[in-house]
Amino acid sequence: MEVLEETMTYFKIAVGRNLSDKEATQQIIELNSDSQEAIAKCLKARKEEIRNALVENVNGISSAQLQDFDWQVKLALSSDKISMLQMPLLNLDLDVRENGEIKPISIEMNKEELQNLINALEAANKVVLQLK
Repeated sequence: MEVLEETMTYFKIAVGRNLSDKEATQQIIELNSDSQEAIAKCLKARKEEIRNALVENVNGISSAQLQDFDWQVKLALSSDKISMLQMPLLNLDLDVRENGEIKPISIEMNKEELQNLINALEAANKVVLQLK
């Protein structure tokens, strides 16, 4: 079972990080040359299937998918507590499909919250680009 777990981890790393053949071989340098060759052939032959399985595994974390979005920027001039507020607000409307049903989600964010969202989306984009 330990060998199976280690082999699965090796394939996930090699495909997930898109290692070259040489880099992938360096990861299993402690094995004898016959084993290295067999694993390398298997990796080369099944690389696309492993990549697809990894993507499906990640997609399985959440069944929700963004269908559509709309946004509006508003300037709040005052509130019930402050007479001169003048704070820009973003209204973000998301249509999310989950289990075949579209659910509308509305979010109001100030400038700081919007910047946090943008930073999180940029970090997620970097991860997606690494998987490609």
